[in-house]
Amino acid sequence: MSIPKPTAAELDLLQALWPLGSATAKQVHEAMQEEKPDLAYGTVLRLMQIMHTKGILIRDESQRSHVYAPAQAKDALQTNLLKDLMQKAFAGSAKALVLAALRSGISKKEREEIEKILKDEKK
Repeated sequence: MSIPKPTAAELDLLQALWPLGSATAKQVHEAMQEEKPDLAYGTVLRLMQIMHTKGILIRDESQRSHVYAPAQAKDALQTNLLKDLMQKAFAGSAKALVLAALRSGISKKEREEIEKILKDEKK
């Protein structure tokens, strides 16, 4: 059974949870407060419960405060989302996806990093 694609709100939550590894809803809420100070704790808790039901998060219920963790590693989820985007928006062409990303504006530092990766691949 495959894990469903997360919504935008679920991706925001995962971005806060991945660096933590596993965390309680309170810890995730605190991490998300930096970017979204108006975000209510109840909203975070409910979203995490929904994500657990969908299989996006796993939950350890052995403690009083449930501890949640992503069901999928960040790299694996990003790869799956990227493959889906490439198929749907770029007719399966990795080249078209990369060119669109480059045209959308990248920093000089990002361009240098990309060039270094490409040079290293040639070796």
